[in-house]
Amino acid sequence: MNNPYKDTLNLPSTEFPMKANLANREPQMLQRWHEMNLYQRLREAKAGCDKYVLHDGPPYANGDIHIGHAVNKILKDIIVKSKSLAGFDSPYVPGWDCHGLPIELQVEKKSGKPGAKISARDFRCACREYALGQIDKQRDDFKRLGVLGDWDAPYMTMAFKMEADTVRALGRMIAAGHLMKGYKPVYWCMDCGSALAEAEVEYQQRRSPAIDVCFPVADEEAVLAVFGRDDVIADKIKTSVVIWTTTPWTLPANQAVAVHREYDYSLIEVHHDDGTRERLILAAKLVDAAMQRYGFKAYECLAMRTGAELQAVLLRHPFYDRQVPVILGAHVTLEAGTGAVHTAPGHGVDDYQAGLEYKLVVTSPVGDNGCFDDDVTYFAGEHVFAANPHVIEVVENNGNLLAEARLQHSYPHCWRHQSPVIFRATPQWFFGMDNQQLREQALAAIDQVIWLPEWGRQRIHSMVAERTDWCISRQRCWGVPVAVFIHKETGELHPDTAQLIEAVAKQIETRGIDAWFELAPESLLGAEAAAYEKADDVLDVWFDSGVTHTSVLQTHAGLHHPADLYLEGSDQHRGWFQSALLTGVGMHAAAPYKTVLTHGFTVDAKGHKMSKSRGNVVAPQKIMKTLGADVLRLWVAATDYRTEMSVSEEILKRTADAYRRIRNTARYLLANLHDFNPPHDCVAVAAMLDLDRWVLHQAMQLQQAIICAYHEFQFHLIYQKIHHFCVVILGSLFLDIIKDRIYTLPADSIARRSAQTCMYHIIEAMSRWLAPILSFTADELWQYIPGSRRASVFLDEWYGAAPAVDADALQDWASLIRLREEVSRELERLRAAGAIGSSLDAEVTLYCDQAFCSLLDKVAGELRFFLITSKATVLPLAGVDASADTGARKTTLDGLALAIEASAQAKCVRCWHRCQDVGQQAEHPALCTRCVGNIAGDGEARHWC
Repeated sequence: MNNPYKDTLNLPSTEFPMKANLANREPQMLQRWHEMNLYQRLREAKAGCDKYVLHDGPPYANGDIHIGHAVNKILKDIIVKSKSLAGFDSPYVPGWDCHGLPIELQVEKKSGKPGAKISARDFRCACREYALGQIDKQRDDFKRLGVLGDWDAPYMTMAFKMEADTVRALGRMIAAGHLMKGYKPVYWCMDCGSALAEAEVEYQQRRSPAIDVCFPVADEEAVLAVFGRDDVIADKIKTSVVIWTTTPWTLPANQAVAVHREYDYSLIEVHHDDGTRERLILAAKLVDAAMQRYGFKAYECLAMRTGAELQAVLLRHPFYDRQVPVILGAHVTLEAGTGAVHTAPGHGVDDYQAGLEYKLVVTSPVGDNGCFDDDVTYFAGEHVFAANPHVIEVVENNGNLLAEARLQHSYPHCWRHQSPVIFRATPQWFFGMDNQQLREQALAAIDQVIWLPEWGRQRIHSMVAERTDWCISRQRCWGVPVAVFIHKETGELHPDTAQLIEAVAKQIETRGIDAWFELAPESLLGAEAAAYEKADDVLDVWFDSGVTHTSVLQTHAGLHHPADLYLEGSDQHRGWFQSALLTGVGMHAAAPYKTVLTHGFTVDAKGHKMSKSRGNVVAPQKIMKTLGADVLRLWVAATDYRTEMSVSEEILKRTADAYRRIRNTARYLLANLHDFNPPHDCVAVAAMLDLDRWVLHQAMQLQQAIICAYHEFQFHLIYQKIHHFCVVILGSLFLDIIKDRIYTLPADSIARRSAQTCMYHIIEAMSRWLAPILSFTADELWQYIPGSRRASVFLDEWYGAAPAVDADALQDWASLIRLREEVSRELERLRAAGAIGSSLDAEVTLYCDQAFCSLLDKVAGELRFFLITSKATVLPLAGVDASADTGARKTTLDGLALAIEASAQAKCVRCWHRCQDVGQQAEHPALCTRCVGNIAGDGEARHWC
């Protein structure tokens, strides 16, 4: 039956949609932002404000974006937008890393390798076209996420100007004395056919052969004399230093055996089952474990000496006719093996360092494809890993194999091919870490930076402290060239390198990197050209991105150097954070960033890494097409990004539920402001009802906490606080209580306008709180808020127009809310038992001690509106136990008991309260006296709620 008094009620009304329909509505919002040129209008609006620059770490221009990309870009967008709302000019210039092997591999699949089916120039052109296509795809997805930025003018490391500036950055590193040429072992990917940077290497489990090998001593008498056992010299028993290795294939390159200066080494005589004997030298602490591994039950220690006393003892290679020395090495440990380390300077960093000290030959008889050179005895042409069994066989045939096993261990792999890599000495260009104190200066610069979380400081500090020289050269063709001229005889750089690099850079500005590869040396060197050759390597792509602090921050008019913030995944302590740090220190003697913030990786609900094979990949494109980008953004904000970030369909479903609660709360606020004109209808704070002033005070206190949380990048706290405010403070308390007042009182009454004033200030503030996170929703919401405003929420700042509330003059709301919770709990019990329907079917009697009585005296006749019951009576607690007919129940609050019963009064059809005065007005027989006064009289007065 239709209620004849419906038109007398102030029912909520709004065109703001209840159903978000984000998947369809968000693209419309994007189009609106595009048509209004929002990013440029934002720059104009913020002109002259203090700048806050978040420098974008460039994703690689290859493949669709994944959930990790989405997390990264959303976090950056939240920060940039929150800084803008805080009054900063916070530009965001996105970028892409465009050179390097992954793009080459994609082009090779279609066009073949350069120099075969396609020229090097055409190959580079194809790489450039491929990267541009990938950038367009990724850019569309990033924009679809709601990320505001200068998408029409991003930086690209393959842009001619950036390629030129990268060459200039190389020139500055050279001028500072950091570049050197060396024949050193580097990570080498046999599939890439190129050296790798440390950041391009990841560790995976691998099974390798582990063997114990004898290096027979060349002069047994001399060794026995070192151990003081001249008495057994006449025995003529084979004596060997024993090594243990998991890379048998490196034995052809062996040049020494390393022992530790301070360790004790035992001379052990072992007895074979056939009665023969031999003597082994190995670390004393590892003897028992080694003997068990070899199967020797009968053995004795003849003597013991320190490693220092064994230095310079000569040994025979286990299968080649050459002698190698015993050397000392600080890298030798007692964690496993024998305490004596096979040393091949061409195949290991520690080996190389030890080799430098002892002037050992650095040999690496392995080609780019991982196969032994043709002149390698026994193993010519064999792939190194395939040669392992053959090496073991040769060692055994020479009588020098003591044990063989298989070992599961962590081993470096190429992150692109997921294939094992090797250490291989090749001629490469390096930035030396110590020759110009680059390491020392970088470590000092780390302490001048704010690292969030704090553990990031120690992480990068240890990495820089322990890292080797930075190999910056790659043997590929799609990259910025190492644009230097080298003297053919001396190997020295041209003395005018600085001027030559600038000349090359100017040509690259107009023609790109082809300008170098096609450059005739005589065009710059004249008659000297015959004595020099061009370097044909390209730069490590980590150098390209690492120097964007110069090629972007120092060249873009809207940015500044150093950046206020770098933000990337935690793996970038060994990647971009470090390459930027080293080049920043090398070029400017300072880090290129003031603060570094890191986020964790995405995993599924069980903590497993995302992988297609596991079937747990959550694609951001799918989320945007189903739930919408704002739900994805809310998940990012709600998750503590400092650790691993769990995501799954179920987690996103829960996030969508939370989104709906926030949206519905905002919609309800709007719906009750449909007739509210802020300049005309706002009520002064002194005239507002006490409940409204208290809620407004809570909202403004919350705003301060939210602004602080944005400043401290604590986005999950923002989500928690806003969600709690919507669900508890507003949904379960304020909005529930004021329904009667805003629906039933005269539209222009002070009491109703007071509630609307509070809601108006809240929605003004809330739209801004949500904007950095729920960007589409907040800007849509913004269009429906009454009153004049800027075209977009992003063009505004944190809300500052709410009137100040004197908190000291407010009621003791904490106690009142606890009392209300007790009443609500009892009402729910009665409702579940079927004794009442809604809470308005009930009448409540509160038996209170003096403290509660004094508190409730202040609210007088409005208590029933606070409790949402048809009647509320306050009586003294004293004597309630003696009254058997009260039906009072004790509560968890001291000083309070309750008695609740179903009301026997008639129900007013307009306000639904049950009152004894329903029907007392003949012209309105279905209404209570209060409702009659509200529709036909001056309306009721409210003071409290």
